[in-house]
Amino acid sequence: MNGDPTLERIARGNGLALCAAGPWIARHAAVLEEIVTDAEKLGGSRPNIFIDVSQVSRLDTFGAWLIERLRRSLSIRGGVEAQIAGLSANYSSLVNEVRRVKDAPAADSEPVTISGMLEGVGRSVAGIGGTFVGLVDMLGAVLAAAGHVLIHPRSFRLTSTIHHLEQVCWRAVPIIVLITFLIGCIISQQGIFHFRQFGADIFVVDMLGVLVLREIGVLLVAIMVAGRSGSAYTAELGSMKMREEIDALRTMGFDPIEVLILPRMLALVLALPILAFLGAMAALYGGGLVAWLYGGVDPEAFLLRLRDAISINHFVVGMVKAPVMAATIGIVACVEGLSVQGSAESLGQHTTSSVVKGIFFVIVMDGVFAIFFAAIGM
Repeated sequence: MNGDPTLERIARGNGLALCAAGPWIARHAAVLEEIVTDAEKLGGSRPNIFIDVSQVSRLDTFGAWLIERLRRSLSIRGGVEAQIAGLSANYSSLVNEVRRVKDAPAADSEPVTISGMLEGVGRSVAGIGGTFVGLVDMLGAVLAAAGHVLIHPRSFRLTSTIHHLEQVCWRAVPIIVLITFLIGCIISQQGIFHFRQFGADIFVVDMLGVLVLREIGVLLVAIMVAGRSGSAYTAELGSMKMREEIDALRTMGFDPIEVLILPRMLALVLALPILAFLGAMAALYGGGLVAWLYGGVDPEAFLLRLRDAISINHFVVGMVKAPVMAATIGIVACVEGLSVQGSAESLGQHTTSSVVKGIFFVIVMDGVFAIFFAAIGM
């Protein structure tokens, strides 16, 4: 009785008794798993099945759960509720406690209907509406915190702002310059390759200047900032939310928007125009280098054509877009960070959502700006 655990099968008329004996404890987990797995296959072979545990010498939570799992499995397979017999008073409370644990609800495989599809569309629209409400709410909270800082300048956290400016701007310069330099090289090479068929190699300067200064430069930098800094903001704020540091700030009388979010937003708004400018210069340099080495366009001719063909309006348009895109990225990242729940899975989901939504809104804002500047003749 005190050796290895066993589960003996005894036929009783139309029924079947499974007699458990020995120690059903976690130390014999491997043996018990094998025994229970074999016994679960008996479901449906007999109309009545009993599980006799009167000979069980020791029972812990692991063994109680295996007995309950076996009972549920036999009940499902046989179509009749399997019974546990011989349960001593010492172990009855343990088995009853395990029995209260409910199985995970099975996913309902409902047929696809028009009403179901319309309901899914409605839920998606409601989710989009909730996202916009959250963004507007965060924008209002940031503006209110900025107004409070303007009224009380001593509450402004300069050290925190400088720290985030270093992280967002200074440390991002190498990767931004490298990527935009390569993009400028690619645009120039492709432009020369196609313009050469018409003997218009020099027009690659016009294309490169307009694309880099007006559209591609700031858009590409904003996308990289959303992936690099936006995800970092979400992860930082989400970790603070999980460790209840934000609640602790509120308990101490500090405003989390003013302490955590406002410095990050200000650093991002200052950093993106700087990075966009550096990225545009790197892209133009890369394009000019390829135009010289691949297309035979002299650097002096490249600069003269760039000065004559490209208006200052293109540069202004790009610089106007940058801070607005930065604010959009920061608001999305902070909203997602404060939406994190108490699990690592939630943190990963909201970090991914922050990057996706940030890039989406950046592209949408670029389209809105394109329409606006076209309407005013810029």
